[in-house]
Amino acid sequence: MRSPSIVPGFAVDVYLVLDDFGPLGRAYREADEDASDRQTVIRNLKKGEYNNPVRIVAFNTAEGWSRDVTAEIAHEIDRSGEELSPGLRDFVNYYLEHA
Repeated sequence: MRSPSIVPGFAVDVYLVLDDFGPLGRAYREADEDASDRQTVIRNLKKGEYNNPVRIVAFNTAEGWSRDVTAEIAHEIDRSGEELSPGLRDFVNYYLEHA
């Protein structure tokens, strides 16, 4: 039997980015409620809002699921055809090769 979530049901998909801060370690970046949707996270990745993105996780507490969407996001960014920063290009290429 599943135990109830301590997080109230939030009926939207939320995306969090795990960022690597080098010697300081890795952390999921704080996310604004209005800025944790898929398109905003992709836009922020393209704008360089993350130092060194490592993983992207999506979850929906109302539906009770979470999953790693890193490869999906990398493919979506690649398909956009936009010019990417060297760091984001490395991130995308890694997940294109390892997905």
